[in-house]
Amino acid sequence: MNMNYTAEELAFRDEVRAFLDEKLPADIAAKVKGFRRLSKEDHQRWQKILCKQGWYATHWPEEYGGVNWTPVQKHIWDEESSRYGVPRSIPFGVNMVAPVIIRFGNEEQKQRYLPRILSGEDWWCQGYSEPGAGSDLASLKTRAVRDGDHYIVNGQKTWTTLGQHANMIFCLVRTNTEVKKQEGISFLLIDMNTPGISVRPIITLDGEHEVNEVFFQDVKVPVANLVGEEDKGWTYAKFLLTYERTGLAGIGMSKAALSHLKQLASRRMKNGKPLIEDPSFSQRIARVEIDLTAAAISNLRIIASVEGGGVPGAESSMLKVKGTEIRQAINDLARRAIGPYALPFLEEEMDLDYDGEFLSDKDAAPLSAQYFNNRKLSIFGGSNEIQKNIVSKMILGL
Repeated sequence: MNMNYTAEELAFRDEVRAFLDEKLPADIAAKVKGFRRLSKEDHQRWQKILCKQGWYATHWPEEYGGVNWTPVQKHIWDEESSRYGVPRSIPFGVNMVAPVIIRFGNEEQKQRYLPRILSGEDWWCQGYSEPGAGSDLASLKTRAVRDGDHYIVNGQKTWTTLGQHANMIFCLVRTNTEVKKQEGISFLLIDMNTPGISVRPIITLDGEHEVNEVFFQDVKVPVANLVGEEDKGWTYAKFLLTYERTGLAGIGMSKAALSHLKQLASRRMKNGKPLIEDPSFSQRIARVEIDLTAAAISNLRIIASVEGGGVPGAESSMLKVKGTEIRQAINDLARRAIGPYALPFLEEEMDLDYDGEFLSDKDAAPLSAQYFNNRKLSIFGGSNEIQKNIVSKMILGL
């Protein structure tokens, strides 16, 4: 693996930087860098800018409106986006269901759904987890029973991120109970406006409405909305999750967060000196920075493998474990840096235009909220304990 960028890759990095300098709205970048709340409109505004540039669907083939970027170019984009304060693309449409439709869907599904994802006409959410099926996803119980040209769907999904905004949901449903659990699952595309669907908010520890419960009661879904073959949905789900877990490592986001942590520790004082000069605290920063450097090299190694014609395998599980641990460690250090000011905060302080009196410290609200919210990182996308099992079986052969 060559650790240095080629001349062409350096030229691409310059192009990305020039684009972000000119086109990234300052208010959106300020929210991202300050860990403030982003609205649905913020995401949609940035998506339109990316689509106009032709840089939104970086994982798609060009024939469907994607970008013919190499894995290294995608890596450069992720790194620079994190550094500039680009909002993370909502992944459920462009990075999750779209690759499944492209790989396993029929031509009618490609022609209908892919343009609507690009235009922002459809906002997707993910219907995987259930109250009794999280990391053990194959235990899901939401049923889809064939009735002529429709499936009748009954059941419940949970932890449905941004489902309150979505008009479409891709769901794993059980279509066969007579076979082992992985073989009786199908992949359905469901209109959220269909009668029988209800969404209930879940307010998280940081006071945000980010996730939801979604209930299905006798919901009629056209058979035409089945992706691929009936009972083969587990194959499509694994295809999707492998790419999701690689992205969850968040190397670029961790680098940006580490930079912010160093700035924060330079401003905070301890015993008359900047906190970053405290031997114990600087040692903690050094430890997480070493881990991050190692994870970044592993990420580049996987990218090099993909560029050579491979696909992310169990290595993506390894990256998910280490990457999420690093992100949580940085959050923890930021919380430690502001000390007791981390405890009280108003969720209104998460708005960039908040002009009221802060309960404690301007730095405190977003850092506290982020610390609370990111406890989820080692759980969603398959808990880290499950990922370690995958690594032990697929890499270590245990």
